[in-house]
Amino acid sequence: MLGACSSPSSSAKEQGKHISFLYNFSTNSLDPHVDSSYVPIRAGITETLVRLDEDNLTVAPWLAESWEGTDGQNWKIKLRDNVTFQNGKPMTGDAVKASLDRAMTESIAVKNALKIKSIQADGNTLQIVTTQPFPEFISELVNPNTSIIDVTETDVVNKPVGTGPFLLSSFTPGSKLEVKRYDGYWDGASPLDGVTFAFNEDANARSLALRSGQVDIVYRPEIESLDTLNAEPGIKVESTSTFRVHQLTMNMERPALQDVNVRRAMDALIDRQKIVDTILLGHGEAATGPFLPSLPFAPTYEPSPLGADAAVDYLQQAGYSLVNGQMQKDGKPLQLTLLTYPARADLPLIAQVFQSDAKKIGIQVEIRQIDTPEDYMAANRDWDLATYSNLTAPRGDAGYYLNATYHPDGALNFSGAEDPKLTAIIDQLNRTVEPEKRAVLAERAADYVHDNVINSFVLHPSTIVAYNEEKVKNWITTRSEYYMITNKLDVM
Repeated sequence: MLGACSSPSSSAKEQGKHISFLYNFSTNSLDPHVDSSYVPIRAGITETLVRLDEDNLTVAPWLAESWEGTDGQNWKIKLRDNVTFQNGKPMTGDAVKASLDRAMTESIAVKNALKIKSIQADGNTLQIVTTQPFPEFISELVNPNTSIIDVTETDVVNKPVGTGPFLLSSFTPGSKLEVKRYDGYWDGASPLDGVTFAFNEDANARSLALRSGQVDIVYRPEIESLDTLNAEPGIKVESTSTFRVHQLTMNMERPALQDVNVRRAMDALIDRQKIVDTILLGHGEAATGPFLPSLPFAPTYEPSPLGADAAVDYLQQAGYSLVNGQMQKDGKPLQLTLLTYPARADLPLIAQVFQSDAKKIGIQVEIRQIDTPEDYMAANRDWDLATYSNLTAPRGDAGYYLNATYHPDGALNFSGAEDPKLTAIIDQLNRTVEPEKRAVLAERAADYVHDNVINSFVLHPSTIVAYNEEKVKNWITTRSEYYMITNKLDVM
């Protein structure tokens, strides 16, 4: 039953100080420039030029020591000295340029996000020119898909060579990877000898693996098991608010959903607080928009009409009526396909609640399970709705989510949104430097999404991590969900 939760090998245990970590998403590729699970950075193999300071919601130096770009288009980035890749080669300006060039070649999403026109390397300094004034350019370099690797290595998919505190020793696609300490790490070698980073999408199996002692840290254990885990001697459960939202993505290319009143009806059917209370057992908060209310650019809204009666009213405005128990228009029943995926255990449950509530007003919803939502939704348009979970401010700014999700060039624009008014607001945001003005534009964009129900926002889940507190030392549950296996992680 445990699958990838099998105990670390005896050789792993014999190598000294070791931690076994169990994650909820599997991956078949460790190419950091395209891997949507961000495993290389989470496992401590790769690093980016800058990182998010989660306490201050600012961008902090990492592989880059400093940067300047007062006009928002011409950027000078000073790299740290004495950084080496895990094969011993120095991290030079040329090597970083080659890595960024590869990231933009391999990923159209990275290319669109960075908007780089040219890169010139001079020793440990990069001169970068963007295609337009882009004040938030540096924050885009927080993206794990911009991780710096040695591109001269031949097998990036199975053995990327980065600058992080751990180098890859083995990788079994879809199952696990083993990493060991890189003694030449620029920020101080890890006290650990190695880490097993395993995958299992079954939340119950993850919880059982921790209780049985097969693993030391579990990311997102089964929520129903939290009371049991809390009662176990030596197990600590942490629940931390993050920059994530669970949303109902609307496929705007589907005829029925092109009517805003149909989208409003879908939104009205979502009983957010009930879902938080019953599915998340209170580990989250109901969402009215994509951003946590505590963020400075998060708008506040008057409550909208919700419930079955409100949904029926919206559908009647769209020309639908209930006939023989079916919601119909022009003799055709309203039938919807709803995508969901098991790696986030609460999403299929949310889908089932939505399906049940829709059935009560005569809407037939077919739930379709998929494995990799980003790949499926990008390649297929044979669906109407999707439960999806998205980081909305992992870089401390609204620009990432708005560009990725609602700009026509956005990597996560699965709704197919292409609204000139909204695009214009986002483009203006991209050109604006002053934080106060950016916050106003971000609110305006979020208001437009809200008023037009381009997507529907369900809840902000807490990130839950459980671990053996009698063994694990210096674990931090981060809000961005990027930084997990670090050189500070240790055992007692």
